[in-house]
Amino acid sequence: MTVASTSPSILDALRTALPISSDAGILAVLCGVCAFFFWLEKATRWRLFQYVPTLVFIYLTPVILSNSGVIPVESPVYDKITDLVMPMMLVLMLLEVELVAAVKVLGRGIGVMLLGSVGVVLGAAVGAYVVRSRVSSDAWKAYGALSGSWVGGTGNMLAVSEMLQGDAVRPLAVLADTTILLVWLPLLLASRKLAKPFAKFARVDPERVARMERAAAAHEATIAPATYRHYLSLLFIAFAVTAAADFCSKLLPVVENFATAKTWRILLVTTFGLLLSFTPLRKIPASRPLGMALIFLFMAQTGATANLQTVAGQAGPFLLGAAICITIHGAFCLVGAKLLRVDIHTAAIASAANIGGVATATAVAETHKPSLLGAAVLMALLGYALGNYAGLLAAFLCRLVMGS
Repeated sequence: MTVASTSPSILDALRTALPISSDAGILAVLCGVCAFFFWLEKATRWRLFQYVPTLVFIYLTPVILSNSGVIPVESPVYDKITDLVMPMMLVLMLLEVELVAAVKVLGRGIGVMLLGSVGVVLGAAVGAYVVRSRVSSDAWKAYGALSGSWVGGTGNMLAVSEMLQGDAVRPLAVLADTTILLVWLPLLLASRKLAKPFAKFARVDPERVARMERAAAAHEATIAPATYRHYLSLLFIAFAVTAAADFCSKLLPVVENFATAKTWRILLVTTFGLLLSFTPLRKIPASRPLGMALIFLFMAQTGATANLQTVAGQAGPFLLGAAICITIHGAFCLVGAKLLRVDIHTAAIASAANIGGVATATAVAETHKPSLLGAAVLMALLGYALGNYAGLLAAFLCRLVMGS
């Protein structure tokens, strides 16, 4: 009798507790989702995570939780995450960019990546033009966000979407980013088997890879363990740059239907972060891990606020346009490798640095040439530096060809 009489009260308490609506509760859920899947990947070592990035689960789980009523789709805490976490993650990621070192280590490999970036921007415009009659008039914002991701990484996608005020169509960009990566990543990993015929096709200097490996090894530096002093310094820098960008963005003109104060804010944060990367501040340890943690938190928040019903009808056409985009990107990478005589390992890492960011680039480097892991990180960080500008340019071209 005791159990029977107690059970309904427990169920009632659970119903009363849902949805989890407090700021602390929502943040606990989002952080818990991120931490759980990274723990699961490390604890199980499932091969699934080699082909389906952890980021996919970090996005999809909050989608399920919010649409099933466990957490709300709308909450003031989501706005706070956007206002503070977004610019802070950009500053922290850009702080570690080493442009000079990237040029020294990667050499002509940077040319392949830059051509791949051009392929993404032009490919987005071509894809948007082909499907323009089958997607909404503001889908150009999603293609701009997707281009930001495919030049730099997820952080760029989120930043470009914020610049363009494209929250309504952001799920389209996330859908294409995650879906096409599931196809593109295995292709990049499998391309390792084509190393010899590709070297003959591109007339690669046999010593080129060896020279790059030596340059990457020479660049490796011992990173001191991060302490509370370093974290406080990084937080100060991130908050200070955000505050400076907030102030300066209010002084710049608004371009109707394109550049708002939010646009200028993110562009200023990007520019300030890049400028700081040329100062001794970039030597502060843990800027990238802390920035990546904020990216995952923001990605979880993006999933929680996704309204899939608003974009479900145009998902197919949008994916077609995205497939056209990545095909053109791949063609540009191949042409770049041929013209610059770059090996398949570097070309694959360059494409991965564009399409997937740091995590994907290092995964491809681990498969192709583990000695190039450092070079892969440098190339991916370079993509972060370019992603916001490229995404904004792609959005402008897509809007132009769509007649929006």
